[in-house]
Amino acid sequence: MRLLFYVSKLYSIPVILPLVKEAVRQNIEIALYASAKVQKRLPGILPEVRIFTELKEAVTFQPDFVLCPGNFVDFRLPGIKVELFHGIGIEKPSHYRIRHFFDVYLTSGPVVTEQFKRMQKKHGYFSVFETGWPKIDHILDYNTKSIKEQLNLSENKKIILYAPTHSSTMESAGDIVPVIETVMKADEIWFCKPHEFMNKETLKELRKKQIRLIDSHDITPYLHLADVLISDTSSVIYEFMALDKPVVTYRTMSRKDKGINIESIRQLRDALDRSLLNPGELSHNRHRHMSEVNPRQDGQISKGIIDLLGSIHQNSLKHNRRKPFNLFRKLQILYHSHFRKGYLR
Repeated sequence: MRLLFYVSKLYSIPVILPLVKEAVRQNIEIALYASAKVQKRLPGILPEVRIFTELKEAVTFQPDFVLCPGNFVDFRLPGIKVELFHGIGIEKPSHYRIRHFFDVYLTSGPVVTEQFKRMQKKHGYFSVFETGWPKIDHILDYNTKSIKEQLNLSENKKIILYAPTHSSTMESAGDIVPVIETVMKADEIWFCKPHEFMNKETLKELRKKQIRLIDSHDITPYLHLADVLISDTSSVIYEFMALDKPVVTYRTMSRKDKGINIESIRQLRDALDRSLLNPGELSHNRHRHMSEVNPRQDGQISKGIIDLLGSIHQNSLKHNRRKPFNLFRKLQILYHSHFRKGYLR
């Protein structure tokens, strides 16, 4: 069995990392086909993995499966196309959009599986398996030893992490960034992980604040560091909740009891103080939501996925209908391939 990982975004690296490790452990032949931006980072993270820079190399590899932690995959690649998802964005309509690229969808938990099963019945050409999201393995297994020392952080300081989404209907940065310094306390260190597509003017203003910006592709060490997460409707909330730590959400779109949800910026400081004083207050809610969103938290998600692919490889997939021709999106892929070299759609 041959696996090809199709990676276009830096933040997708932690999604595939535990899968790569498991495939290596099982002596499965693997390779990566990555965008130019990703290629620059990968050698240091995965020095022993073959990385393709050209489509013809990836095609020659003849993968049995193409695993994609994103919304698009090049239709010219051979093999069964598998959607891993780049996040647990269960509140976002785009999370459930069928773009007619994938043969298999691997869902994080019951609330996602239910919707994809309905679409599977409607479209008839893809399969849905509930496996859990592989990045959860990466988060739970992350080596947290000496993180504070590596970042030169004081042991007696509280760590606040702000991680907003960029979606215009869900973002919080436009309201929070202007007042962020009025909310901070002297015994706190604040970090912010700006979204890759954050509004440029907001990002420019954020850089002027007394807050440490995270430029790493992987937010995981900061999830472990933080005492409280501030967000909105970002999927990073569920990554943080896997560690059973308190969340303050600003005008979140759904599941408002997953943390302390506030409707006004004036409520932010009180919500933070409440979370720091009693971090276990909403633990029951966090566990309940995670049981619906991503119940598997045993560190074995990636093993389950690799084993599932092995079973599919042996028994093949049978669908009632053929995949749609999907001309418009195929033209998008071709456009990026020919006119934006090094950029994977």
